[in-house]
Amino acid sequence: MASRKGRATRKLRFGNSVLEEVGRVRENELSSSDEEPVGEADYDQEEEETDFEYSSDEEWEPESEPTPKKQRLLTPSPTSTPCTPRTPTSCAGDSLSPRSTPKGTSHSPRVRKRSARGRSVESDTGTWNDISVEDEAPELPNFHPKRNPGPQVVMDRIYSPLQLFQLFFPTSVIDTIVTNTNSYAKMRSEAGAKFPWVPLKAHELYSFIALVIYMGLLGAKNIVDYWSRKDIYSLPFPKSVMSRSRFNAINWNLHLCNLKEDRANALKKGTPDYDRLYKIKPLYTDIINACKTYFHPNRQLSVDERMVATRARIGFKQYMKDKPTKWGYKLFVLADSACAYTWNFFVYEGKSSVATGKGMNYDSVIRLLDLPLLGSGYQVFMDNFYTSPGLLLDLLDKKTLACGTIRSHQQGFPRTMTNDLSLRAQKGSMRWLRKGKLLFVRWMDSKMVSMCSTMHKAYDGATITRRVRNPKKEWEIREIPIPAAAKDYNKYMGGVDVSDALIGYYNVLHKTQKWYKTFFFHFIDIAVVNSFIIHQQLSKSQNKTHLTHKEFRETLVSELVRIGTPSNSSAAPKTSTSCDPEPSTSCDPEPSTSCDPEPPTSKPHTTEVNSKKEMCWPEYHGCDASIGRRVCVFCKLSGIKIKTPVYCSKCSVALCFVPTRNCFRKWHDEKHGEK
Repeated sequence: MASRKGRATRKLRFGNSVLEEVGRVRENELSSSDEEPVGEADYDQEEEETDFEYSSDEEWEPESEPTPKKQRLLTPSPTSTPCTPRTPTSCAGDSLSPRSTPKGTSHSPRVRKRSARGRSVESDTGTWNDISVEDEAPELPNFHPKRNPGPQVVMDRIYSPLQLFQLFFPTSVIDTIVTNTNSYAKMRSEAGAKFPWVPLKAHELYSFIALVIYMGLLGAKNIVDYWSRKDIYSLPFPKSVMSRSRFNAINWNLHLCNLKEDRANALKKGTPDYDRLYKIKPLYTDIINACKTYFHPNRQLSVDERMVATRARIGFKQYMKDKPTKWGYKLFVLADSACAYTWNFFVYEGKSSVATGKGMNYDSVIRLLDLPLLGSGYQVFMDNFYTSPGLLLDLLDKKTLACGTIRSHQQGFPRTMTNDLSLRAQKGSMRWLRKGKLLFVRWMDSKMVSMCSTMHKAYDGATITRRVRNPKKEWEIREIPIPAAAKDYNKYMGGVDVSDALIGYYNVLHKTQKWYKTFFFHFIDIAVVNSFIIHQQLSKSQNKTHLTHKEFRETLVSELVRIGTPSNSSAAPKTSTSCDPEPSTSCDPEPSTSCDPEPPTSKPHTTEVNSKKEMCWPEYHGCDASIGRRVCVFCKLSGIKIKTPVYCSKCSVALCFVPTRNCFRKWHDEKHGEK
């Protein structure tokens, strides 16, 4: 007869409920010496106060197992009769049946449930291989771009910085902005806003853009500092281009979209047809099309986010803690890894109604890769926000290769722990596993790095220099192995980051209360940086030394000012309180045809006093142009107040005497002095 042991009781507490599991262990009866012992476990379960049931297809596992033997719980039967705690062995089917919860008491136990069906069969199969196991290199599709990679311009021609900039801001874009700005200023004037306004002309907008780029070079704290009279500033260039009041007037009334279409779009708010980015759409689409048209990227591409700084209270402002710019508008950018050219981008505006259901990371990469225009055989590098096995396989079906870091909990990542890389492994330790056309690699650097690729071999013999500790706990420089995927990722992933750095060196971004103006300044940054990259590529193909980034911007500012200065000072716009929405005929965009304004050839005006002709000469009120400014009497007759340091020596009236506003000549042509 077999001896019996006492009952082993274990209580597991979840909130206020107690699950009491009672196990009876029956020892094997000893028979003959040649008979093998057989272990068998019987379970008697008692009813306790619980407020949950176990489903028939799930298995409950406690966080810690105090008993060495593995036990299982039998699932309750819905037709079983409830048992009392005193008679557990009389229950039908040896099942658990919870007692009713006391009135007014709510139990919400947190039970860790794991289902065997939740794990994929493939994740539990396979073994991580170390560096000693040789991997086979995958067959890669050939590289067939639609166009020759590089600038899509005449390669043997010399282009000035202005001509390259006008590839992104052509005359049509300038005229559209001028028309919409005049319309917006007229609407504000009719609404009662009081500000000095003269209808904007195309050449003035070029001068405005020149000053915006110039401010990015100097970086004063406030805009007013560029026109400050203080000795520590003394910046004559902004004053020679445009007055501060005129610059502010253009800045306040700058508008990019059509007013009537903007009002129609505002009426659609709350419907799927509403376009949140319509205020920037005319320029937004033109810049993207220009980026794609005038450059074709090389084989290696990188995908990443870009933040445009803002503190505006708007719905699609984002926060990214890992970026240098924490708050701002988020842009998804596709850049050339070799030269950091921004080839495609789009503004993240929130949940999209045309989402595929595979996640924002999947949709972003597919939207950026304009494969019909790019071609086949491209290699795309991305970080762990975008990388997923499903995306890489779909891109491979389109003959596009991809590589990137991946999160270990990503769906499709191998779950097998066989020969996995330890967190305490030495630097240079490596494990790899191939699942079909996907290669998964784990590599220990300063911390563990997980990668997924469709174009690499696990290890090709490459090494990298790192500081490691020797057995004596001393630091030393050593060559450690590096996977091919990690090596290429470090080499080609920085395309967007380099582009962000080029923009950040001389950023033209200004603080503004209108969110669409922030994008206008950022589009200028994109146009300038892309123009500079095309200039670099052209100089390289012609075996010439290219300008530095700063020199390129300085030359561009000078050429924009030259094209923005009218050749005839008498052709300055007539001052008026009304705003004409129609832009004037824009000047020739070629900088080679523009020239500095010629000095006036007319003789000084004269007035007849006591039968003697005395000449009228322009004079300054003070020792320089910053002292003794008075309101121009001719501008005052037109209803606006503009101060000037110049006055007529004979008539003793203040008159404007600048290239864009020659009130001195108009005053005497209309013979106001004789009156």
